[in-house]
Amino acid sequence: MSTAAPQHTPLAERLRPRTLASVIGQQHLLGEGMALRLAFESGQPHSCILWGPPGVGKTTIARLMADAFDAQFITISAVLGGVKDIREAVDKAEAARDGLHPQRTIVFVDEVHRFNKSQQDAFLPHVESGLFTFIGATTENPSFEVNSALLSRAAVYVLQPMGEEDLRQIIGRAQAIDAVPPLQAAAADRLMAYADGDARRLLNTLETLAVAAGREKLVEVTDDWLLRVLGERMRRYDKGGEQFYDTISALHKSVRGSDPDAALYWFVRMLDGGADPRYLARRFIRMASEDIGLADPRALRLALDAAEVYERLGTPEGELALAECVVYLAVAPKSNAVYKAFKEAQAFVKKDGTRPVPMHLRNAPTRLMKQLDYGKGYRYAHDEADGFAAGENYLPEGMAAPGFYRPVERGLEIRIADKLRELKKLNNQKN
Repeated sequence: MSTAAPQHTPLAERLRPRTLASVIGQQHLLGEGMALRLAFESGQPHSCILWGPPGVGKTTIARLMADAFDAQFITISAVLGGVKDIREAVDKAEAARDGLHPQRTIVFVDEVHRFNKSQQDAFLPHVESGLFTFIGATTENPSFEVNSALLSRAAVYVLQPMGEEDLRQIIGRAQAIDAVPPLQAAAADRLMAYADGDARRLLNTLETLAVAAGREKLVEVTDDWLLRVLGERMRRYDKGGEQFYDTISALHKSVRGSDPDAALYWFVRMLDGGADPRYLARRFIRMASEDIGLADPRALRLALDAAEVYERLGTPEGELALAECVVYLAVAPKSNAVYKAFKEAQAFVKKDGTRPVPMHLRNAPTRLMKQLDYGKGYRYAHDEADGFAAGENYLPEGMAAPGFYRPVERGLEIRIADKLRELKKLNNQKN
């Protein structure tokens, strides 16, 4: 790798790979016989979307693709740019194509998910005509953030966060050009954890530390010094982004799967990442209703109590109540019988007609209503044996029993199921 860049150039740029072989990480795409490596070797560039978290090499891969195909490389930032930038890119691409020495063009759109539908649509005719090759970079799921028309014309490559060995190699390269002083092993481990798979964050931090270490004339960066300089670790994910929803999904599924350790892990990950504990409390209430239900009705009350405790105590004291709640939810017996029954009832009512209420179930607060037989024949359950009016019908006339609620053989619903079978038997005997 060349190290001839001026010293004032940012370290991330000085260490940016100049060849495909010098790229660190993403070997599932760039290794021998892998998809992107084959694309480089084909000699024919194709439009693609590079989807992955920050600092994993999306811009680097796009630039290397332009170098590999001797193409003009045009960068557009979707955060700052607009249709005007797209028009300028089209003009430059046409000039490169029609010039004395025709040249291909690659248009790289960083944060492509920030462009709206009409802006994304502006690329379509030029991608289809082959005027330029489109490469979009995004940290968000392109299935949701990129127009289907543009998505159908571009291959999607998923980039992964940098692993520990990848980050260790990057530190080694920085040290090889004397960009950072020697690092104590514990300090290097902490830096890699701090980077959290983001090479750019690692390099920017190394550059900041190098300046601070130079001022203090440190011979070696120790873990204690690093802790003092680094301060509180940056939050690890965007509270509204893809990773946030992936993490809450993992938390919910860990509770549903009755794994208290996993549930606690994802719960703490979300707190550590800056999630609002009130949001988590609301999700716990939902989990208690959806995944536990009547198998353990205490779960819903506990979730409500935990939410109230957090409101009273706040952070960090109130978070312990939420931790207690998530463990209880994980170990509680599971049932989605009420959830399924509710959904089935909704679907039935939506497609069914508006059936009239049977006369014996109607209220009769006036004399006229009584004369019209409202409420006639109704059997008051409390006056019947065992408080149950066996054989009574509470559904609209002509409607068969739908059987929405089917309790599971877990927790309290075992007893509920026994009760319902006994009531059904009494109904059958009466009928």
